[in-house]
Amino acid sequence: MKAAVVYKKGSLPKFVEFSNPIAANENEVLLSVKAVAITNLDKGIVSGEHYSSENENQNGTVIGSDAVGLLENGTKVYARGISGTIAEKALVEKNRMVVLPDGIDLSIAAAMPNAVAGSAMALRFRAEIQPGDTVLINGATGFTGQMAVQVAKYYGAKKIIVTGRNEKTLQSLLELGADEILYLKQDDERFVSQLKEIHQNTPIDIVLDYLWGYSAELILSVLKGNGNFTHKTRYVSIGSMSGDTIQLSAQILRSVDLQLSGSGLGSWKKEEVKLLFSEILPEIFLLASQNKLKINIEKVNIADIEKMWNTEVPDGKRLVVMV
Repeated sequence: MKAAVVYKKGSLPKFVEFSNPIAANENEVLLSVKAVAITNLDKGIVSGEHYSSENENQNGTVIGSDAVGLLENGTKVYARGISGTIAEKALVEKNRMVVLPDGIDLSIAAAMPNAVAGSAMALRFRAEIQPGDTVLINGATGFTGQMAVQVAKYYGAKKIIVTGRNEKTLQSLLELGADEILYLKQDDERFVSQLKEIHQNTPIDIVLDYLWGYSAELILSVLKGNGNFTHKTRYVSIGSMSGDTIQLSAQILRSVDLQLSGSGLGSWKKEEVKLLFSEILPEIFLLASQNKLKINIEKVNIADIEKMWNTEVPDGKRLVVMV
């Protein structure tokens, strides 16, 4: 079969002939792959920078962690890969598979799951979102941030505040359900002043943070209390596009009712992952099939994987490899 393969961490994937994967047990099935999204997670694993990166395999490793394709009987599914998925064939798990609804575009379906996991899992299981909550999404201009706006709205958020550096994309988030936009490029004093005013008028219940770094320090400084009773805020770290570490004053932790947690691989319980496949993804796939979500993608052919791997996709689009 043809596949996208890396032979050394940090190297570009090659489009080469590779041996077909073989099922080892009855829980593994072969998928004829049709579309695979390239995510920041996949790029982090290939580069060796993500904490879930495996050891190098000198014989080559097929890249990609999930896929949309056809089972042997023709059923269209989304599934997590046991083997790498950017290939003509991939091994997938029966219990980590979702049958796709009629009418959904396979490239759209491939683009969604990583972003759904990166938003819905945090909202449902870490932030425990309730109808009427006010949600701040830090770094909402990326693909997952755009999905988070729509998922938060679907889950009943009363008010959604978004931050980002791309002014054009920030403005477009108003059409997706955002109510307030804050530019991260403005000076710190003005950013903090604007966010304090928002927090005083409509206390922030949930923060979904895709950036971490300095912007997280500014947001946490806004939440700091002054000795009086405070509103509880559930702060969930999901990404670290602006830096992996922050300076966090102990006074902030002591002065405010703050729940600080993370959402990502390794933090989810088995029961939560089961719900992702049995409930959350089917629900969101159905919304997409009914054109109730806006999904921005850019498609590339698998044969062009090497030259397209480091392409910067504009305006928060997701790059989808067609096989």
